[in-house]
Amino acid sequence: MIEHGRLFRDAWIDGVRRHYPGEPKAGYVAPWEETAEWERGAAAAVCGQVLAFIEVSDGAVAKLSREQRGRFVAVCWNAQIYRAFENPKSSYVADWDQLPAWQQAVDADIFDAIEAAVAQGALA
Repeated sequence: MIEHGRLFRDAWIDGVRRHYPGEPKAGYVAPWEETAEWERGAAAAVCGQVLAFIEVSDGAVAKLSREQRGRFVAVCWNAQIYRAFENPKSSYVADWDQLPAWQQAVDADIFDAIEAAVAQGALA
């Protein structure tokens, strides 16, 4: 079974490697073991929010657009940033329209990875 936070982080790293233009910053692709404690907690929380959303939608998330899926992840992540930092940099909590295209694609990939793990019964 896959741990929630690790699933989120692995999906993030896979997405960054796929969508980031050029060489990503080391912190973007740092393994789970090198991820800050607050970020691990945030990853687990957002994965849990996506899981709950999938559950309460009773399959209707399949009808959401890729953008809607990514937006959901981004909003949940922003809430975790506010939870972890009293006054985060504005770039850390940018609205969807201000995120770079690569990050929008990664957020949508994260939603899809969580949905796929649910379908496979692979979550702890």
